[in-house]
Amino acid sequence: MKRLLALLLLVLAGAALAAPRHHSAPPTVTLHGHRFTAELATDDASRIRGLMMRAELPADHGMLFIFPDSAPRWFWMKSTLVALDILYFDDTRRLVSMQLDVPPCKADPCASYPSSVPARYVLEVPAGTTQRIGAQTGDVLTVDGEIGPVH
Repeated sequence: MKRLLALLLLVLAGAALAAPRHHSAPPTVTLHGHRFTAELATDDASRIRGLMMRAELPADHGMLFIFPDSAPRWFWMKSTLVALDILYFDDTRRLVSMQLDVPPCKADPCASYPSSVPARYVLEVPAGTTQRIGAQTGDVLTVDGEIGPVH
């Protein structure tokens, strides 16, 4: 019995080593020729958490919020410690609205920052990024990498 168990464990270990590994790189997004590493927020829990409690956000990083539908969107800065540019994109990932240099919320109630038209995608990047890279309404956001399911 011990030999059979040992043989089974050996076979399972070999199968695990031989199994293909799928380590995909973090997704990137490109806007106005500038590439960002993007964290994805594709479900309610990750969209609510967003970039809360982050002490910093590197210049080439952002968070892409993906919604299952296009609708009016608004964001607030509750528990967000860094100033952000909040960029709203339509179904075709065309930049349709911007809230720039949005400061952290220091006390309740926190202000909200709406899109001027319905949006399906929202990209948050460090404040000043939009001006620095020259992004404008009408620019298209490209996404490279796996998005996965959106809930």
